[in-house]
Amino acid sequence: MTNIKGLIEAVGGLINPLIAILVGLALSAFFWGLAKFIFRAGGDTEAVEEGKRLMIWGLIALFIMVSVWGIIRFMQDALLPGGGSTPTSLPTPIGLPEVTEI
Repeated sequence: MTNIKGLIEAVGGLINPLIAILVGLALSAFFWGLAKFIFRAGGDTEAVEEGKRLMIWGLIALFIMVSVWGIIRFMQDALLPGGGSTPTSLPTPIGLPEVTEI
């Protein structure tokens, strides 16, 4: 059982940086398309259309990645006990009394 858990953690350790890189690439594509659109707005219509396409595909990629991340996060929280990172109780600050009633 520990070998499988170690394998899953190793794969997760490789995938998490790749996800961050992909989000960065999608965001870069969006901003590159925005720059092409703004700086070529009065001149080359082909560059303006290419800028629009880059912005649209960048937004689609970001939407898909964030949606999949949200669905996976929801499934972890809903189906796996302790699967999410949200605490079940909030820690109380040191020196302040605990509030039991509002």
